[in-house]
Amino acid sequence: MGALDSSINAYLNSTDETEKDNLLREIQTLAKERGELIAKEQLDSKLLPTTGNHLIDGAINEVCSPYPIDKKFEAFNFHVINVADGNDMDQLREAFKEARETKGMPTAIIMKTVKGKGVSFMENNVSWHGKAPNDEQYAVAMEDLKKVGEALCQK
Repeated sequence: MGALDSSINAYLNSTDETEKDNLLREIQTLAKERGELIAKEQLDSKLLPTTGNHLIDGAINEVCSPYPIDKKFEAFNFHVINVADGNDMDQLREAFKEARETKGMPTAIIMKTVKGKGVSFMENNVSWHGKAPNDEQYAVAMEDLKKVGEALCQK
């Protein structure tokens, strides 16, 4: 586990607000340094896919907004690809194709996604963040996804 991972883990497990503030500054510094290094070394083999379903423990703009995230990556000389619908496989395929063809700089793919897409009781429902369904809910989810899969095959 690297320094960034350790700091994130410590932040998530801390209950002391002063310690959390210090850890958050450390995380921001380490993430910035990592981005600067990747850009400086022109590591075009590095790909950073990032999803944005606008839900964490509530609406993201009410919790801790990272936006405009694309401008932040551009500031570190990343090639940025914005995907309007990160649940659309055709759009993702095109984004990864563009990323493979980009040389001389790292690429960040930023995807706008829908949490729980295709599952009737999970879609856009923040309460499902990190929570597993019970057996009955799982059966419903699988039926929902089966219908989604059938619809995709009709394209």
